[in-house]
Amino acid sequence: MIRSLYTAATGMDAQQTRMDTIANNLANASTTGFKKSRADFEDLMSETIRAPQQIDPRGGTQPAPLQVGMGVRTVSTTRSFGQGEAVQTGNALDVSIQGDGFFRIQRPNGEYAFTRAGAFRVDADGRLVTQRGELVDPQITVPRDAQKITIAADGTITAEIQGRESTPNELGKLELSMFQNPAGLEAIGGNLFVETAASGTAIFGRPGEQGMGSLNQGFLETSNVKAVEEMVAMISTQRSYELNSKVIQTADQMLQRLTSMR
Repeated sequence: MIRSLYTAATGMDAQQTRMDTIANNLANASTTGFKKSRADFEDLMSETIRAPQQIDPRGGTQPAPLQVGMGVRTVSTTRSFGQGEAVQTGNALDVSIQGDGFFRIQRPNGEYAFTRAGAFRVDADGRLVTQRGELVDPQITVPRDAQKITIAADGTITAEIQGRESTPNELGKLELSMFQNPAGLEAIGGNLFVETAASGTAIFGRPGEQGMGSLNQGFLETSNVKAVEEMVAMISTQRSYELNSKVIQTADQMLQRLTSMR
């Protein structure tokens, strides 16, 4: 009876973690470049009461073991980097990635992070930055008198300079980064990820080359969260949580019945 109480408690804890993950997905359903996560579980070690092939006192051997599982635990949360929908914004500095890859961002402390959110802006010094003011790497500076900024599919940024010839001037080139295992990246908030030992070292390249995705100017990639799928998962999680709580109630009633016997 005590075993069933503990086992059901692990089930409730696991389903609570799953619900927390679903809640975060739904909360970020409108977040640019957000990638949904799912909770992964594994069963705990089973208690072996009688091993298989153990000699039976009545003769012969047991053909199967007698084992009782000890519950479940959350082993990881896996992030899905499936493509989100590209939504047109009309902003010349909004860029979406069609395919694999991340923009590299330099944080205020000098360290680098990576993002799929291409909602870029220009700071007071004309440098291309994120909405939080973090520098896009490689650094690109837009002149104050630049007009008709164009970002090509291969990352080349050009602009017409007021008062000069009409031939566009190249301002720089955006690069992308890829990882052997993007699911191993660590999310640090602000639409940013940092590389870890699990993700591997970043591989840099030009958009459209070495398996990198291409760029779309004037578009932003939306979250890849599908609200209907998350709602179905939420209902399933709620039912599983209720079933585990019912096990605890039933086990408690059985214990009460046992202790009341005389």
